[in-house]
Amino acid sequence: MSLKILDTFPDFTQESTQGPLNFYDWAGDSWVVLFSHPKDFTPVCTTELGAVAKLKPEFDKRNVKAIGLSVDAVAQHLAWAGDIERTQGAALNFPLIADVDRRVATLLDLIHPNASDTNTVRSVFVVDPAKRVRLTLTYPASTGRNFDELLRTIDSLQLTDAHKVATPADWRQGDDVILLPSLGADEAKALFPAGWTEHTPYLRTVPQPEAAD
Repeated sequence: MSLKILDTFPDFTQESTQGPLNFYDWAGDSWVVLFSHPKDFTPVCTTELGAVAKLKPEFDKRNVKAIGLSVDAVAQHLAWAGDIERTQGAALNFPLIADVDRRVATLLDLIHPNASDTNTVRSVFVVDPAKRVRLTLTYPASTGRNFDELLRTIDSLQLTDAHKVATPADWRQGDDVILLPSLGADEAKALFPAGWTEHTPYLRTVPQPEAAD
């Protein structure tokens, strides 16, 4: 069964470009972005791995670790890493799982029955420190993933975990946010003493709370 939002992300141990890797131990108390690839030496995925490598400072600021998954062996991963660095201008700086036996792909329900009995679906999982799935996205083979959107989503998740707010369509850091509808007037006044803008009784907006609040 496919993983759904707030499901517990399963643990696994598998070979990787950084040696044997136990997912829970490696993740620790960080957020994780895990993204899968059908196989090595594919053009779209080459650009994606380079993009993730370049975003490492942004991931680090958010306590996020990145990890890739492909069904080829470590030796092929390392050869591919050379192509990535040469063509994308960024060296691989995160582990790439070598899922030769498809064990992790099967565990995560990533084998694509309509395309191949071996190739993995191009999916992304965002996993929080409690090992819960917080976001899933699946992309077609021809479309490169939007990692800026993943960062935006992680910003929203971390903000809304810390405060009783939600984020509106196309929200970006610094934009106004929405008070949760479940937040009563008295509690809202206590949490947001400067007040809010009431568009409707269920749509109330306030400036984004500061991270230190």
